Amino acid sequence: MSIPRLKSYLSIIAAVLVLGQTVAAQAADLPDFTQLVEQASPAVVNISTTQKLPDRKVSDQMPDLEGLPPMLREFFERGMPPQGRPPRGDRQREAQSLGSGFIISPDGYILTNNHVIADADEIIVRLADRSELKAKLIGTDPRSDVALLKVEGKDLPVLKLGKSQDLKAGQWVVAIGSPFGFDHTVTQGIVSAVGRSLPNDNYVPFIQTDVPINPGNSGGPLFNLAGEVVGINSQIYTRSGGFMGVSFAIPIDVAMDVSNQLKSGGKVSRGWLGVVIQEVNKDLAESFGLEKPAGALVAQIQDGGPAAKGGLLVGDVILSMNGQPIVMSADLPHLVGALKSGAKADLEVIRDGKRKHVELTVGAIPEEGKELDALPKSGVERSSNRLGVAVVELTDEQKKTFDLKGGVVIKEVQDGPAALIGLRPGDVITHLNNQAIDSTKEFMDIAKALPKNRSVSMRVLRQGRASFITFKLAE
Repeated sequence: MSIPRLKSYLSIIAAVLVLGQTVAAQAADLPDFTQLVEQASPAVVNISTTQKLPDRKVSDQMPDLEGLPPMLREFFERGMPPQGRPPRGDRQREAQSLGSGFIISPDGYILTNNHVIADADEIIVRLADRSELKAKLIGTDPRSDVALLKVEGKDLPVLKLGKSQDLKAGQWVVAIGSPFGFDHTVTQGIVSAVGRSLPNDNYVPFIQTDVPINPGNSGGPLFNLAGEVVGINSQIYTRSGGFMGVSFAIPIDVAMDVSNQLKSGGKVSRGWLGVVIQEVNKDLAESFGLEKPAGALVAQIQDGGPAAKGGLLVGDVILSMNGQPIVMSADLPHLVGALKSGAKADLEVIRDGKRKHVELTVGAIPEEGKELDALPKSGVERSSNRLGVAVVELTDEQKKTFDLKGGVVIKEVQDGPAALIGLRPGDVITHLNNQAIDSTKEFMDIAKALPKNRSVSMRVLRQGRASFITFKLAE
Protein backbone atom coordinates (compact mmCIF):
# COMPACT_ATOMS: atom_id res chain seq x y z
CA MET A 1 0.00 0.00 0.00
CA SER A 2 1.36 3.39 -0.91
CA ILE A 3 2.12 5.91 1.84
CA PRO A 4 -0.42 8.51 0.56
CA ARG A 5 -3.21 5.95 0.57
CA LEU A 6 -2.21 4.77 4.06
CA LYS A 7 -2.34 8.35 5.33
CA SER A 8 -5.77 8.72 3.80
CA TYR A 9 -7.05 5.60 5.56
CA LEU A 10 -5.58 6.74 8.87
CA SER A 11 -7.21 10.15 8.58
CA ILE A 12 -10.58 8.49 7.91
CA ILE A 13 -10.17 6.22 10.95
CA ALA A 14 -9.23 9.23 13.10
CA ALA A 15 -12.32 11.12 11.91
CA VAL A 16 -14.56 8.15 12.72
CA LEU A 17 -13.07 7.89 16.21
CA VAL A 18 -13.63 11.62 16.84
CA LEU A 19 -17.20 11.32 15.61
CA GLY A 20 -17.80 8.34 17.87
CA GLN A 21 -16.45 10.23 20.86
CA THR A 22 -18.65 13.21 20.03
CA VAL A 23 -21.77 11.04 19.74
CA ALA A 24 -20.91 9.28 23.02
CA ALA A 25 -20.43 12.63 24.75
CA GLN A 26 -23.72 13.92 23.42
CA ALA A 27 -25.49 10.74 24.51
CA ALA A 28 -24.04 11.18 27.98
CA ASP A 29 -25.56 14.67 28.12
CA LEU A 30 -29.08 13.42 27.30
CA PRO A 31 -31.45 13.33 30.28
CA ASP A 32 -32.41 10.10 31.99
CA PHE A 33 -36.15 9.99 32.69
CA THR A 34 -36.29 6.74 34.67
CA GLN A 35 -36.42 8.30 38.13
CA LEU A 36 -39.02 10.84 37.02
CA VAL A 37 -41.24 8.11 35.59
CA GLU A 38 -40.91 5.89 38.68
CA GLN A 39 -41.91 8.71 41.02
CA ALA A 40 -44.70 10.18 38.90
CA SER A 41 -46.44 7.14 37.42
CA PRO A 42 -48.41 6.11 40.53
CA ALA A 43 -50.34 9.41 40.42
CA VAL A 44 -51.22 9.17 36.71
CA VAL A 45 -54.60 7.52 36.13
CA ASN A 46 -56.58 6.05 33.27
CA ILE A 47 -60.06 7.48 32.79
CA SER A 48 -62.90 5.68 31.04
CA THR A 49 -66.48 6.84 30.70
CA THR A 50 -69.79 5.34 29.68
CA GLN A 51 -72.71 7.09 28.09
CA LYS A 52 -76.09 5.48 27.65
CA LEU A 53 -77.44 6.03 24.19
CA PRO A 54 -80.91 5.09 22.91
CA ASP A 55 -80.78 2.56 20.14
CA ARG A 56 -83.08 1.99 17.20
CA LYS A 57 -85.84 -0.62 17.16
CA VAL A 58 -84.86 -3.96 15.77
CA SER A 59 -87.64 -3.68 13.25
CA ASP A 60 -86.00 -0.48 11.97
CA GLN A 61 -82.67 -2.16 11.33
CA MET A 62 -83.56 -5.77 10.37
CA PRO A 63 -82.13 -6.54 6.95
CA ASP A 64 -84.33 -7.98 4.23
CA LEU A 65 -83.03 -11.51 3.73
CA GLU A 66 -85.44 -12.53 1.01
CA GLY A 67 -83.67 -13.51 -2.18
CA LEU A 68 -80.31 -14.22 -0.49
CA PRO A 69 -78.61 -17.61 -1.00
CA PRO A 70 -79.21 -19.99 1.95
CA MET A 71 -75.58 -19.80 3.08
CA LEU A 72 -75.61 -15.99 3.30
CA ARG A 73 -79.06 -15.93 4.89
CA GLU A 74 -77.84 -18.29 7.64
CA PHE A 75 -74.79 -16.05 8.23
CA PHE A 76 -76.91 -12.95 8.77
CA GLU A 77 -79.47 -14.75 10.91
CA ARG A 78 -76.76 -15.72 13.40
CA GLY A 79 -76.32 -12.07 14.38
CA MET A 80 -80.02 -11.44 14.92
CA PRO A 81 -81.60 -11.37 18.39
CA PRO A 82 -83.32 -14.65 19.29
CA GLN A 83 -87.09 -14.92 19.34
CA GLY A 84 -88.62 -13.56 22.52
CA ARG A 85 -85.65 -11.28 23.28
CA PRO A 86 -86.75 -7.68 24.05
CA PRO A 87 -86.23 -5.38 21.09
CA ARG A 88 -83.01 -3.40 21.30
CA GLY A 89 -85.02 -0.18 21.23
CA ASP A 90 -86.24 -0.97 24.75
CA ARG A 91 -82.67 -1.36 25.97
CA GLN A 92 -79.69 0.96 25.87
CA ARG A 93 -76.15 0.57 24.65
CA GLU A 94 -73.07 2.16 26.19
CA ALA A 95 -70.51 4.36 24.48
CA GLN A 96 -67.02 4.44 25.98
CA SER A 97 -64.28 7.01 25.82
CA LEU A 98 -60.75 6.73 27.09
CA GLY A 99 -58.34 9.33 28.41
CA SER A 100 -55.85 10.15 31.12
CA GLY A 101 -55.69 12.25 34.25
CA PHE A 102 -53.60 12.82 37.35
CA ILE A 103 -54.14 13.14 41.09
CA ILE A 104 -53.45 16.56 42.61
CA SER A 105 -54.46 15.96 46.24
CA PRO A 106 -54.19 12.99 48.66
CA ASP A 107 -57.96 13.00 49.19
CA GLY A 108 -58.67 12.22 45.54
CA TYR A 109 -59.03 15.35 43.41
CA ILE A 110 -58.09 14.62 39.77
CA LEU A 111 -57.49 16.87 36.79
CA THR A 112 -58.28 15.86 33.22
CA ASN A 113 -59.72 17.35 30.02
CA ASN A 114 -63.33 18.38 29.68
CA HIS A 115 -63.61 16.59 26.35
CA VAL A 116 -62.53 13.31 28.00
CA ILE A 117 -65.58 13.21 30.30
CA ALA A 118 -68.07 15.31 28.32
CA ASP A 119 -71.66 13.91 28.40
CA ALA A 120 -70.56 10.95 30.52
CA ASP A 121 -73.13 9.12 32.65
CA GLU A 122 -70.42 7.28 34.56
CA ILE A 123 -66.70 8.02 35.05
CA ILE A 124 -64.30 5.26 36.11
CA VAL A 125 -60.75 6.00 37.27
CA ARG A 126 -58.20 3.20 37.13
CA LEU A 127 -55.17 3.65 39.39
CA ALA A 128 -51.65 2.40 38.84
CA ASP A 129 -52.34 -0.70 40.98
CA ARG A 130 -55.21 -1.62 38.57
CA SER A 131 -57.90 -0.82 41.13
CA GLU A 132 -60.92 1.07 39.81
CA LEU A 133 -62.88 3.86 41.50
CA LYS A 134 -66.04 5.63 40.46
CA ALA A 135 -65.40 9.38 40.11
CA LYS A 136 -67.67 12.30 40.85
CA LEU A 137 -67.61 15.26 38.48
CA ILE A 138 -66.94 18.41 40.52
CA GLY A 139 -67.07 20.79 37.57
CA THR A 140 -65.97 21.49 34.01
CA ASP A 141 -64.80 24.49 32.04
CA PRO A 142 -65.26 23.97 28.29
CA ARG A 143 -63.44 27.22 27.47
CA SER A 144 -60.17 25.90 28.88
CA ASP A 145 -61.02 22.19 28.36
CA VAL A 146 -60.35 21.45 32.04
CA ALA A 147 -62.42 19.13 34.25
CA LEU A 148 -62.08 18.42 37.97
CA LEU A 149 -63.00 14.97 39.33
CA LYS A 150 -63.11 13.49 42.82
CA VAL A 151 -62.70 9.90 43.97
CA GLU A 152 -63.06 8.60 47.50
CA GLY A 153 -59.67 7.94 48.99
CA LYS A 154 -56.96 9.07 51.37
CA ASP A 155 -53.19 9.21 51.24
CA LEU A 156 -53.31 8.82 47.47
CA PRO A 157 -50.11 9.51 45.50
CA VAL A 158 -49.98 13.06 44.12
CA LEU A 159 -47.88 14.92 41.58
CA LYS A 160 -45.72 17.95 42.21
CA LEU A 161 -46.94 21.06 40.40
CA GLY A 162 -44.54 23.40 38.67
CA LYS A 163 -44.89 26.84 37.08
CA SER A 164 -45.74 26.81 33.41
CA GLN A 165 -44.89 30.51 33.18
CA ASP A 166 -41.22 29.59 33.61
CA LEU A 167 -41.20 27.30 30.56
CA LYS A 168 -39.05 28.28 27.59
CA ALA A 169 -38.83 26.92 24.07
CA GLY A 170 -36.20 24.20 23.82
CA GLN A 171 -36.66 22.73 27.30
CA TRP A 172 -37.14 18.99 27.73
CA VAL A 173 -40.63 17.78 28.68
CA VAL A 174 -42.15 14.35 29.32
CA ALA A 175 -45.71 13.07 28.96
CA ILE A 176 -47.28 10.08 30.70
CA GLY A 177 -50.69 8.82 29.62
CA SER A 178 -52.75 6.08 27.99
CA PRO A 179 -52.47 6.45 24.22
CA PHE A 180 -54.79 3.95 22.53
CA GLY A 181 -55.43 2.46 25.99
CA PHE A 182 -51.81 1.53 26.74
CA ASP A 183 -51.52 2.61 30.38
CA HIS A 184 -48.56 4.63 31.63
CA THR A 185 -46.92 5.15 28.27
CA VAL A 186 -43.98 7.57 28.46
CA THR A 187 -43.02 9.93 25.63
CA GLN A 188 -40.55 12.81 25.57
CA GLY A 189 -39.69 15.87 23.52
CA ILE A 190 -39.07 19.58 23.85
CA VAL A 191 -41.15 22.71 24.22
CA SER A 192 -41.65 24.07 20.72
CA ALA A 193 -43.32 27.34 21.74
CA VAL A 194 -45.33 28.92 24.55
CA GLY A 195 -48.36 31.19 24.50
CA ARG A 196 -49.86 29.62 21.40
CA SER A 197 -53.43 30.54 20.45
CA LEU A 198 -55.73 28.08 18.73
CA PRO A 199 -59.03 28.73 16.96
CA ASN A 200 -61.96 28.89 19.43
CA ASP A 201 -59.55 28.72 22.37
CA ASN A 202 -58.98 32.40 23.05
CA TYR A 203 -58.44 32.10 26.79
CA VAL A 204 -55.69 29.47 26.87
CA PRO A 205 -52.05 30.31 26.02
CA PHE A 206 -51.16 26.76 24.99
CA ILE A 207 -47.77 25.11 25.38
CA GLN A 208 -46.72 23.65 22.03
CA THR A 209 -44.44 20.62 22.13
CA ASP A 210 -43.17 17.87 19.86
CA VAL A 211 -43.92 15.22 22.50
CA PRO A 212 -45.75 12.31 20.80
CA ILE A 213 -49.40 12.61 21.90
CA ASN A 214 -52.14 10.33 20.59
CA PRO A 215 -55.80 9.55 21.39
CA GLY A 216 -55.92 8.51 25.04
CA ASN A 217 -53.15 10.90 26.13
CA SER A 218 -55.71 13.68 26.57
CA GLY A 219 -55.89 14.85 30.16
CA GLY A 220 -52.51 13.41 31.11
CA PRO A 221 -49.67 15.39 32.70
CA LEU A 222 -46.76 17.11 30.98
CA PHE A 223 -43.62 17.22 33.15
CA ASN A 224 -40.45 19.27 33.24
CA LEU A 225 -37.14 17.61 34.10
CA ALA A 226 -37.69 18.31 37.80
CA GLY A 227 -40.68 15.97 37.70
CA GLU A 228 -43.15 18.83 38.12
CA VAL A 229 -46.38 19.05 36.16
CA VAL A 230 -46.28 22.06 33.85
CA GLY A 231 -49.26 21.28 31.64
CA ILE A 232 -52.22 19.06 30.75
CA ASN A 233 -51.95 17.41 27.34
CA SER A 234 -55.02 18.49 25.43
CA GLN A 235 -54.83 18.60 21.64
CA ILE A 236 -52.82 17.57 18.63
CA TYR A 237 -52.56 18.96 15.14
CA THR A 238 -53.07 16.15 12.68
CA ARG A 239 -54.16 15.37 9.16
CA SER A 240 -54.07 11.62 9.65
CA GLY A 241 -55.66 11.25 13.09
CA GLY A 242 -52.29 10.39 14.65
CA PHE A 243 -49.34 12.33 15.99
CA MET A 244 -47.58 14.58 13.46
CA GLY A 245 -45.04 16.36 15.66
CA VAL A 246 -47.31 19.15 16.95
CA SER A 247 -49.15 18.83 20.26
CA PHE A 248 -50.61 21.31 22.71
CA ALA A 249 -50.89 21.36 26.49
CA ILE A 250 -52.89 23.59 28.84
CA PRO A 251 -50.50 25.45 31.18
CA ILE A 252 -50.78 24.12 34.72
CA ASP A 253 -51.06 27.71 36.02
CA VAL A 254 -54.25 28.11 34.00
CA ALA A 255 -55.54 24.64 34.93
CA MET A 256 -55.03 25.14 38.67
CA ASP A 257 -56.79 28.51 38.61
CA VAL A 258 -59.73 26.80 36.89
CA SER A 259 -59.56 23.89 39.35
CA ASN A 260 -59.62 26.17 42.39
CA GLN A 261 -62.62 28.08 41.06
CA LEU A 262 -64.49 24.89 40.23
CA LYS A 263 -63.78 23.51 43.69
CA SER A 264 -64.90 26.65 45.50
CA GLY A 265 -67.81 27.85 43.38
CA GLY A 266 -68.57 25.27 40.72
CA LYS A 267 -67.91 27.67 37.86
CA VAL A 268 -65.12 29.78 36.38
CA SER A 269 -65.10 33.57 36.20
CA ARG A 270 -62.94 35.36 33.63
CA GLY A 271 -62.22 38.95 32.83
CA TRP A 272 -64.03 40.50 29.89
CA LEU A 273 -63.75 43.75 27.96
CA GLY A 274 -66.68 43.42 25.57
CA VAL A 275 -64.73 43.94 22.36
CA VAL A 276 -64.11 42.14 19.09
CA ILE A 277 -60.48 42.43 18.03
CA GLN A 278 -58.45 41.49 14.99
CA GLU A 279 -54.84 41.08 13.99
CA VAL A 280 -52.87 44.09 12.75
CA ASN A 281 -51.21 43.21 9.47
CA LYS A 282 -48.72 45.27 7.49
CA ASP A 283 -51.35 47.20 5.56
CA LEU A 284 -53.44 47.97 8.66
CA ALA A 285 -50.30 49.11 10.48
CA GLU A 286 -49.55 51.52 7.64
CA SER A 287 -53.15 52.73 7.63
CA PHE A 288 -53.15 53.45 11.38
CA GLY A 289 -49.71 55.02 11.40
CA LEU A 290 -47.87 52.23 13.20
CA GLU A 291 -44.18 51.61 12.65
CA LYS A 292 -44.71 47.85 12.47
CA PRO A 293 -47.58 45.34 12.76
CA ALA A 294 -48.39 44.91 16.45
CA GLY A 295 -51.26 45.11 18.90
CA ALA A 296 -54.95 44.26 18.84
CA LEU A 297 -57.23 46.35 16.63
CA VAL A 298 -60.63 47.04 18.20
CA ALA A 299 -63.16 46.20 15.47
CA GLN A 300 -66.32 46.17 17.57
CA ILE A 301 -67.43 47.26 21.05
CA GLN A 302 -70.43 45.84 22.85
CA ASP A 303 -72.78 48.52 24.11
CA GLY A 304 -72.80 48.75 27.89
CA GLY A 305 -69.71 46.56 28.24
CA PRO A 306 -66.53 47.44 30.16
CA ALA A 307 -64.77 48.80 27.06
CA ALA A 308 -67.67 51.08 26.17
CA LYS A 309 -67.95 52.36 29.73
CA GLY A 310 -64.18 52.90 29.94
CA GLY A 311 -63.97 55.00 26.79
CA LEU A 312 -62.32 52.57 24.40
CA LEU A 313 -63.22 53.36 20.79
CA VAL A 314 -63.57 51.37 17.59
CA GLY A 315 -60.34 51.80 15.65
CA ASP A 316 -58.12 51.92 18.75
CA VAL A 317 -55.07 49.68 18.51
CA ILE A 318 -54.25 48.20 21.94
CA LEU A 319 -50.48 47.97 22.36
CA SER A 320 -50.25 46.87 25.99
CA MET A 321 -52.32 46.06 29.06
CA ASN A 322 -51.04 46.76 32.56
CA GLY A 323 -47.56 47.14 31.12
CA GLN A 324 -47.57 43.80 29.28
CA PRO A 325 -47.10 44.22 25.52
CA ILE A 326 -49.67 42.95 23.04
CA VAL A 327 -47.55 41.63 20.17
CA MET A 328 -50.26 39.49 18.58
CA SER A 329 -53.96 40.17 18.96
CA ALA A 330 -54.34 36.77 20.65
CA ASP A 331 -52.21 38.02 23.54
CA LEU A 332 -55.03 40.27 24.76
CA PRO A 333 -57.67 37.59 25.59
CA HIS A 334 -55.03 35.64 27.54
CA LEU A 335 -54.23 38.67 29.69
CA VAL A 336 -57.83 39.81 30.13
CA GLY A 337 -59.11 36.31 30.90
CA ALA A 338 -56.59 35.98 33.73
CA LEU A 339 -58.12 38.99 35.52
CA LYS A 340 -61.11 38.87 37.81
CA SER A 341 -64.23 40.94 37.44
CA GLY A 342 -63.66 44.34 39.02
CA ALA A 343 -59.93 44.43 38.33
CA LYS A 344 -58.43 47.58 36.81
CA ALA A 345 -56.86 47.53 33.36
CA ASP A 346 -54.56 50.20 31.98
CA LEU A 347 -54.58 50.00 28.19
CA GLU A 348 -52.03 51.78 26.04
CA VAL A 349 -53.61 52.48 22.66
CA ILE A 350 -52.92 54.20 19.39
CA ARG A 351 -55.78 56.58 18.54
CA ASP A 352 -55.66 58.97 15.59
CA GLY A 353 -51.96 58.24 15.28
CA LYS A 354 -51.19 59.20 18.89
CA ARG A 355 -50.48 57.10 21.96
CA LYS A 356 -52.76 57.44 24.95
CA HIS A 357 -53.86 55.47 28.00
CA VAL A 358 -57.38 54.21 28.65
CA GLU A 359 -58.18 52.99 32.15
CA LEU A 360 -61.22 50.78 32.65
CA THR A 361 -62.72 48.20 34.99
CA VAL A 362 -62.78 44.61 33.74
CA GLY A 363 -66.15 42.85 33.77
CA ALA A 364 -67.08 39.16 34.00
CA ILE A 365 -67.44 37.26 30.76
CA PRO A 366 -71.14 36.60 30.07
CA GLU A 367 -72.51 33.13 29.53
CA GLU A 368 -73.46 33.85 25.95
CA GLY A 369 -72.35 36.65 23.66
CA LYS A 370 -74.82 38.91 21.94
CA GLU A 371 -74.46 38.93 18.19
CA LEU A 372 -75.96 41.31 15.67
CA ASP A 373 -78.06 39.97 12.86
CA ALA A 374 -77.55 41.03 9.29
CA LEU A 375 -78.86 44.52 8.63
CA PRO A 376 -81.76 45.05 6.22
CA LYS A 377 -81.13 47.38 3.35
CA SER A 378 -83.23 50.52 3.10
CA GLY A 379 -82.93 54.29 2.80
CA VAL A 380 -81.93 56.71 0.09
CA GLU A 381 -79.48 55.22 -2.39
CA ARG A 382 -76.22 56.94 -3.21
CA SER A 383 -73.19 55.62 -5.09
CA SER A 384 -69.46 56.09 -5.32
CA ASN A 385 -67.93 55.07 -8.63
CA ARG A 386 -64.42 55.42 -7.25
CA LEU A 387 -64.84 52.46 -4.90
CA GLY A 388 -67.41 50.70 -7.04
CA VAL A 389 -70.24 50.46 -4.49
CA ALA A 390 -73.78 51.79 -4.23
CA VAL A 391 -74.73 52.55 -0.62
CA VAL A 392 -77.89 53.51 1.26
CA GLU A 393 -78.59 55.30 4.52
CA LEU A 394 -79.28 53.50 7.77
CA THR A 395 -82.67 54.35 9.22
CA ASP A 396 -82.98 55.55 12.83
CA GLU A 397 -84.76 52.32 13.67
CA GLN A 398 -81.92 50.25 12.25
CA LYS A 399 -79.34 52.26 14.18
CA LYS A 400 -81.29 51.72 17.39
CA THR A 401 -81.97 48.04 16.74
CA PHE A 402 -78.37 47.19 15.92
CA ASP A 403 -76.76 49.71 18.27
CA LEU A 404 -75.03 51.71 15.55
CA LYS A 405 -74.33 55.42 15.68
CA GLY A 406 -73.74 55.69 11.96
CA GLY A 407 -72.79 53.88 8.80
CA VAL A 408 -74.06 53.06 5.34
CA VAL A 409 -75.32 49.80 3.87
CA ILE A 410 -73.94 48.45 0.59
CA LYS A 411 -76.82 48.03 -1.84
CA GLU A 412 -74.78 46.95 -4.86
CA VAL A 413 -71.16 46.04 -5.57
CA GLN A 414 -69.92 47.15 -8.98
CA ASP A 415 -66.62 46.59 -10.75
CA GLY A 416 -63.80 48.22 -8.85
CA PRO A 417 -61.82 48.06 -5.58
CA ALA A 418 -64.88 47.02 -3.54
CA ALA A 419 -65.35 43.86 -5.57
CA LEU A 420 -61.64 43.06 -5.40
CA ILE A 421 -61.57 43.17 -1.58
CA GLY A 422 -64.68 41.01 -1.27
CA LEU A 423 -67.37 43.47 -0.19
CA ARG A 424 -70.94 42.21 -0.52
CA PRO A 425 -74.43 43.69 -0.63
CA GLY A 426 -75.71 43.99 2.93
CA ASP A 427 -72.29 44.83 4.40
CA VAL A 428 -72.32 47.93 6.59
CA ILE A 429 -69.44 50.41 6.30
CA THR A 430 -69.00 52.38 9.54
CA HIS A 431 -65.48 53.80 9.08
CA LEU A 432 -63.41 54.76 6.04
CA ASN A 433 -59.80 55.93 6.21
CA ASN A 434 -60.03 56.03 10.03
CA GLN A 435 -63.04 58.36 9.89
CA ALA A 436 -66.53 57.50 11.14
CA ILE A 437 -69.30 57.47 8.54
CA ASP A 438 -72.61 59.17 9.47
CA SER A 439 -74.26 59.51 6.05
CA THR A 440 -73.93 58.58 2.40
CA LYS A 441 -72.77 62.14 1.63
CA GLU A 442 -70.00 61.85 4.20
CA PHE A 443 -69.06 58.45 2.77
CA MET A 444 -68.73 59.86 -0.74
CA ASP A 445 -66.80 62.94 0.41
CA ILE A 446 -64.28 60.78 2.25
CA ALA A 447 -64.09 58.35 -0.68
CA LYS A 448 -63.30 61.17 -3.10
CA ALA A 449 -60.42 62.36 -0.93
CA LEU A 450 -58.82 58.95 -0.39
CA PRO A 451 -55.04 58.91 -0.97
CA LYS A 452 -53.50 56.98 -3.84
CA ASN A 453 -50.98 54.15 -3.57
CA ARG A 454 -51.28 53.94 0.24
CA SER A 455 -53.06 51.47 2.46
CA VAL A 456 -56.52 52.69 3.44
CA SER A 457 -58.61 51.04 6.14
CA MET A 458 -62.34 50.35 6.10
CA ARG A 459 -64.45 48.97 8.95
CA VAL A 460 -67.12 46.57 7.74
CA LEU A 461 -69.94 44.94 9.71
CA ARG A 462 -71.12 41.63 8.24
CA GLN A 463 -73.74 39.47 9.97
CA GLY A 464 -73.02 41.17 13.26
CA ARG A 465 -69.25 40.70 13.04
CA ALA A 466 -67.05 43.76 12.53
CA SER A 467 -63.56 43.80 11.07
CA PHE A 468 -61.14 46.20 9.45
CA ILE A 469 -59.92 45.57 5.92
CA THR A 470 -57.44 47.48 3.80
CA PHE A 471 -57.10 48.37 0.15
CA LYS A 472 -55.11 50.67 -2.13
CA LEU A 473 -56.34 52.98 -4.88
CA ALA A 474 -53.99 53.06 -7.85
CA GLU A 475 -55.80 55.75 -9.83
